[in-house]
Amino acid sequence: MQSLVGTGVALVTPFKKDFSVDVEALQRIVNFQIDNGIDYLVVLGTTAESATLSQDEKELVIKTIVETNKKRLPLVLGVGGNNTAKVVEELNTRDLSDFVAILSVSPYYNKPTQEGIYQHFKMIAQASPIPIILYNVPGRTASNMLPSTVIRLANDFKNIVAIKEAAGDIVQAMKLIQNKPKDFHVISGDDMITLPMVLAGGSGVISVIGEGFPRQFSDMVRLGLERKTDEAYQLHYLLADSIDMIFEQGNPAGIKEIFSLLGLSENTVRLPLVNVNEDLANRLAAFVSKTEK
Repeated sequence: MQSLVGTGVALVTPFKKDFSVDVEALQRIVNFQIDNGIDYLVVLGTTAESATLSQDEKELVIKTIVETNKKRLPLVLGVGGNNTAKVVEELNTRDLSDFVAILSVSPYYNKPTQEGIYQHFKMIAQASPIPIILYNVPGRTASNMLPSTVIRLANDFKNIVAIKEAAGDIVQAMKLIQNKPKDFHVISGDDMITLPMVLAGGSGVISVIGEGFPRQFSDMVRLGLERKTDEAYQLHYLLADSIDMIFEQGNPAGIKEIFSLLGLSENTVRLPLVNVNEDLANRLAAFVSKTEK
């Protein structure tokens, strides 16, 4: 799927100061991505604080993004969880016609075995009417989906077309790239090692920092895909400090602070998340001021 090559971003859900969904800010954020070179948008990923959204709010977020996008970029929808039957039910009942793929996280908290992970995604593959991007993020799920499990799934189910690999382990990523089926995409889920993964043969990234600095980050990935290594690394090192900073006190608190600084949305997050502290806010402000010149 060529639509999954390049830079995707995991969109935040902007909130007003009263914690309601800020539709106008979400429209601004979507247009900001499109105007600055992002290749596709990920809707209701974990960065969207989807765990704290009601069903009605999720429908509002989807509707707003679909209508604002106007079919300009491919859309991916987050459909995952640690209750296999519930994920399958959503796939059987939701209209997915506006989306090119779903992004489905490996089950969290339950800590399934590798066979359990395989069987979970087998059920999802059999239910999904559109392609599937696996999502491995051990730091949040407390279990690592091993390359052998990913490759087994990719070989067994043609609609499992990619993985967002966010273990932060370049060796694991390289094993995936080395052994994957020809048309399977290995997508970075870790902003800091995106460029090394792309240069090793990865297809791009689903990014958080990319939505704060979409022009620079998508240019970096594009240059990496074109094997213009020196130019790509210039952009990597330009943004590297900000990548550390936005995750320092939790995601999406850091990226929402950047959006506030850019005038795109409030920096409001919902509990149990809290805003970044004054020290980090000042460092992010200095970085944005320097980078936007």
